[in-house]
Amino acid sequence: MSDWTEKYRPTTLSEVRGNNKARDSLEEWAKTWDDHRKAVIVHGSPGIGKTSAAHALANDMGWPVMELNASDSRGADVIERVAGEASKSGTLTAGGAGRRLVIMDEADNFHGNADYGGSREVTRVVKEANQPVILVANEFYDMSKSLRNSCETIEFRDVSKRSIVPVLRDICRREGVEFEEEALEKISESTSGDLRSAVNDLQAVAEEADRLTVDDVVTSQRDRTEGIFDFLDTVIKEATAEEALRASYDVDENPDEMLNWIEDNMPKDYEGAELADAYGYLANADRWLGRVRATQNYSYWRYATDNMTAGVAASRREPKGGWTRYGPPSYWSKLGRTKGTRNTRDAIAERIAEQEGTSVATARREILPFLSAMTHHCTNRDLTVRMAATYDLDEKEVSFITGSGKDTNKVQSVVEDAEELLTEETVEHSGSAFFDTGDSSDDETADIDSNGESDTDTSDDENDQETLTAVADSGNEDGESDTGSPAADPEPDDDQSGLSDFM
Repeated sequence: MSDWTEKYRPTTLSEVRGNNKARDSLEEWAKTWDDHRKAVIVHGSPGIGKTSAAHALANDMGWPVMELNASDSRGADVIERVAGEASKSGTLTAGGAGRRLVIMDEADNFHGNADYGGSREVTRVVKEANQPVILVANEFYDMSKSLRNSCETIEFRDVSKRSIVPVLRDICRREGVEFEEEALEKISESTSGDLRSAVNDLQAVAEEADRLTVDDVVTSQRDRTEGIFDFLDTVIKEATAEEALRASYDVDENPDEMLNWIEDNMPKDYEGAELADAYGYLANADRWLGRVRATQNYSYWRYATDNMTAGVAASRREPKGGWTRYGPPSYWSKLGRTKGTRNTRDAIAERIAEQEGTSVATARREILPFLSAMTHHCTNRDLTVRMAATYDLDEKEVSFITGSGKDTNKVQSVVEDAEELLTEETVEHSGSAFFDTGDSSDDETADIDSNGESDTDTSDDENDQETLTAVADSGNEDGESDTGSPAADPEPDDDQSGLSDFM
């Protein structure tokens, strides 16, 4: 039996369900592309039809498609070769006005591979593209700020139950599957807005039953919050070691997340020696997870899971009853509180990495602390100004590095001086680009050689001497001329940029 998600993928935008407003916005973007010529980011939860809508749009517009998936090709060279060329040139054989659509799926995953230059190359491609580009992403804010600012954005929302049920009903009729309406409603409720998962669940149940009933619908628990609470009750209060381990097989959490849930909620029921023993098992689990991160050997996960489930359950000294108010790990709320700070840090690290030709990870781990120590509270002001100018930092970013308040006069004056410094250096390095040299004959006074002799005709010696005298007199208020030969233009400073400015 063929995959129903592919078999019934919408072929036109009118068949896209549950996101009418986003669908219309995408169509408007395509029809007016010649006016704005900007790429668009289509973002939202997995399985709600983002990529299907992009392909349906291409079919409606008659545009051939060039698709690149971040899971397969993340390096800058691949992106430049495939997406870059496709976005620059159209097609001579198909597509309205020579247009083709470039679809970059899982675009939020390019950011996590900045060491390969993928994120910067994607940004460059969308800025220079001469063809329509759609970036499909699950996590909008996982993409770099410069990339987000270079594109239009359209958000696809989770598909509602009332939109999922008609899709399932239509598929059943086309496939000749008898069904109860309540069975379709149960499937749509369990998938939490994920239309693709709902179709997959429908196919899985339909393959096992001649007639689809509510009793036949046995789907995995997709509501992670309810599922994890039941799991915590089982492990902490009720189960034996073996039962606790088996219960972990049915939880939609990876071992890292599972550890955070157990660690934060276990002290609400355990105390004394049993709490100490349980923490010992959690420490062992954390060591195994550390080995996974260090070696990428995921077979160690089973040892971590053994300790955090069977070990914690075995630590229980007495039965636990009653109801306990479990909650999400405090680690999550901490991440939420620090999200703005982490975004600022990552934005600075990206700029440093691009300027210094290093990876974002190296910039974040090694260069940022180095800059922070040298410019602490802007004590070395000249160095802080040079840093702000080199990496084009604003008040918020200077404040982050130096530890000073972004609203203080100190930080604001540093940023103002940095802007002036950038302007001065731009003029200095431009040569005569910003000045009108006027009549070249005005500048053609005698060229003085190393012996003080004029290279011009001897008949002009007197005029040349008068010109030199006037220049000398104008440079001294007391009327005394400087000794020595006329000074040439000062030799420009070496063009230093990046981290070398601070060494």
